[in-house]
Amino acid sequence: MYMVIAANAPDLDATPFVEQVRAADRLVAADGGALPLLRLGRAPDIVIGDMDSLDDAALRELAARGAELRRFRRDKDETDLELALLYAAAAGASAIDVIGALGGRWDHTLANVALLALPELAGRRVRLLADGQTLLLVRDTAAIDGQRGDTVSLIPLAGPAHGITTQGLQYPLDDATLGFERARGISNVLLDPPGRVSLRAGLLLLVHHDDGGAHQWRGGA
Repeated sequence: MYMVIAANAPDLDATPFVEQVRAADRLVAADGGALPLLRLGRAPDIVIGDMDSLDDAALRELAARGAELRRFRRDKDETDLELALLYAAAAGASAIDVIGALGGRWDHTLANVALLALPELAGRRVRLLADGQTLLLVRDTAAIDGQRGDTVSLIPLAGPAHGITTQGLQYPLDDATLGFERARGISNVLLDPPGRVSLRAGLLLLVHHDDGGAHQWRGGA
């Protein structure tokens, strides 16, 4: 099952993600993430959160359009996005795309990236989508789709990542270790798509820029 979750990012424009929204088997909103979906002409199947970002008019419209409103107390331990991700995992989603998780407050953005490491999400393809960027967590191996010249960064989370091996990138890694406090994995280049990355231990954040080389590459070897 494929789910799309709209997080409550400030001024989120869901238009660039209309293809994902239309393809979703279930559309989930984390609280105010329902608003950009409504602006797109789509009501989420379920809205999850404390509803502090939705006024009475929006709540009435969502209910009238058949959205389930699953309300939580404001003084909860989890963020609305965490609750939405846990819901998607419990509902059996095998692939989850999240829009609106990046930008705005730094604390929310960093926490949203860390949510990719939730144990409940292991074995599922979970991506954070921003305009022209895709973030995903590599626990063992992952393909790197895209076009020749795209910028790819590999960033360890929660400590070093060991046994990293890449294929199809300009700067290859072979059984390498990347340190959490080092920037060695930033700004590699996809030369032979699809590329691939694997690791033996640790967690590795893969950031793929759909830029065709605009950031750094000019068609060299």
